[in-house]
Amino acid sequence: MPSTRAMSAAVLLSTATLLSCSLTACTPAAQDGDQGGRGGTAADGQATGRFRQQSLDWKDCPAPSPVQGGGRAPEPLPDGTRWQCTTLQAPLDWRKPSGESMGIALIRARSSAGAGDRIGSLLFNFGGPGESGVATLPGLAPDYEKLRSRYDLVSFDPRGVGNSRGVRCLDAGAADDDEVDDTPDDGGDENNALVAFNRETAAACKKNSGDILPHVGTTEAARDMDLMRHVLGDKKLHYFGISYGTQLGGVYAHLFPKNVGRAVLDGVVDPTRNMMEQALGQAGGFQLAFEHFAAWCAEQGCTLGDSGEEIVDTTVELEADLDDAPLPTSDGSELDGNKLTGAIISALYRQEFWPALLVGLEAAAGGNGDILLDLAEELGQRGAGGDTAGNDDESNEDDAFRAITCDDSSDRYTVADVEAKMPQFVETSLLFGPALAWGTLACDGWPVPGEAEHPEVSAPGAPPILLVGNTGDPATPYEGAARMAEQLGKGVGFELTYKGEGHGAYDSGNACVQSAVNAYLLDGKLPGSGAVCEAEPLPQGK
Repeated sequence: MPSTRAMSAAVLLSTATLLSCSLTACTPAAQDGDQGGRGGTAADGQATGRFRQQSLDWKDCPAPSPVQGGGRAPEPLPDGTRWQCTTLQAPLDWRKPSGESMGIALIRARSSAGAGDRIGSLLFNFGGPGESGVATLPGLAPDYEKLRSRYDLVSFDPRGVGNSRGVRCLDAGAADDDEVDDTPDDGGDENNALVAFNRETAAACKKNSGDILPHVGTTEAARDMDLMRHVLGDKKLHYFGISYGTQLGGVYAHLFPKNVGRAVLDGVVDPTRNMMEQALGQAGGFQLAFEHFAAWCAEQGCTLGDSGEEIVDTTVELEADLDDAPLPTSDGSELDGNKLTGAIISALYRQEFWPALLVGLEAAAGGNGDILLDLAEELGQRGAGGDTAGNDDESNEDDAFRAITCDDSSDRYTVADVEAKMPQFVETSLLFGPALAWGTLACDGWPVPGEAEHPEVSAPGAPPILLVGNTGDPATPYEGAARMAEQLGKGVGFELTYKGEGHGAYDSGNACVQSAVNAYLLDGKLPGSGAVCEAEPLPQGK
């Protein structure tokens, strides 16, 4: 987390959701044929009908664009199935569907099933907010190949992301030139610099993307998803949402409860918390995950300490030392405290990264920062599932994260607000708390008013939605699944517990979780009440 700009990706974006709401709090639930507008005119209805009647022109996918993260064109799947891409036209403003339109980028891999076995399309959102589904889905497709036996696998760039009128704020060069400390603790000039950076970014967003900026909220993305459902020819929306994608799925269920098909929410966000409460919860989540890592590290006989508690203390001291005297690295860079914390955060997303984190921390404690710096950079170039993404120097993921978050959330915190809460953050996690606390200033000076403190996800009348909560999840703590279930309503939210580590559960490869999710999506069979899956332990040894 070397700068405020990087913080929005490495802390806020990576930690996967400072939650929000949008128009759902003031808009009635809508059903098929109704986009949830209030007081719409006949002309609005005709305009909406025009979008619903469009045909999609699917073609072989090109390489992801720079704003999507770049990289190579997706390779065909092992059975020869080629990835297809298209653009869906949607209203820029769903409240004025007869006005300007915009394009939503889509990708799909057709099902291998015959007509009698095919269920329909399975729409994915992998989180962020701000992640390009078009660029991400091909890299994760092997994890979902079994689901392709009955579904077309489909994803998209949500509005404001990637090729869907991607938001642009400061260019990369300007952001790097304006680098500021993302965890100011000395007050005065550092606080002022952070506030100035956030306001400069907000002004740049308004200048460069003012037309799209008011229309990138989660509610409008949910309306886009119902349009996708209709144009793809599905009576129900079958959906797989991960991390922020669970918020998007919950908002969709609120707006269109009767249109929900088989839906899975994995790595479930807590829809009852405002931005500050979410950040504090994430501080606790990352602290818990690091304590789990530290206990495992001690079992391996690592040189950082004889117990988990001692290893945590050693790491906190190392972070402070590196802030005072960064370690030079062989490539001419340096490892400071922020980069060390960024490497730890990234590695806690997948338990398979723990051995590399162990080696890197030992090396840094011994005066060699190369391994941790390499680890931070390598994981920073990977998507949510740990698969290599393209060169993201020109990606708009950071800008889209900020824009969607600030469009959704009405919270506008000040330095005084953060300072008042800082003791709680420090008590929760001395290592992760300060950066997450200061991250809540991201919407200061934002030119678009946010809609509410948190999303409305109540969905009476919706069918069961399977919620997968991971007890060791650092980014979306386990308690969020139960709160989402409660908010969705009786008989809607159905929980599956995964006793594991890392963010989310299905992409961990756990056979129990994958079997339960597949059984629901493919055959409509929910796991038994109180169902629990347990992770396999990591192999012993470094």
